[in-house]
Amino acid sequence: MTEIDAKTDALVPEWLHLPDIAEMLDIEVTRVRQLVKEGQLIAVRRGENRALQVPAAFIDGDKVVKGLSGTLTLLRDDGFSDEEMLEWLFTPDPSLPGTPAQALSENRGTEVKRRAQALAV
Repeated sequence: MTEIDAKTDALVPEWLHLPDIAEMLDIEVTRVRQLVKEGQLIAVRRGENRALQVPAAFIDGDKVVKGLSGTLTLLRDDGFSDEEMLEWLFTPDPSLPGTPAQALSENRGTEVKRRAQALAV
């Protein structure tokens, strides 16, 4: 759980507070915090109150976007920080097309994971 710079913040079109995610997923806020702690979601402190928020693109209706957790694990294994992961996930890639986060939400996770693996040095 980190704070992010304005450039990375601007890449993410919409953010959700943890209680909103808990309501969407029909789970307790403590469970959402656990998902963040386990690395299945990325939460950053932002806004006036420095409240924890998660990119809205990570939630698909009543579940976490398919393939997100595995992609985050790959990026973390590649040495990416939370901020670097957000930057990578929300930076448009003309060859995808769109952003990796958008591709995940469109069920194109295999290609996103392949690209994340290719980043390993």
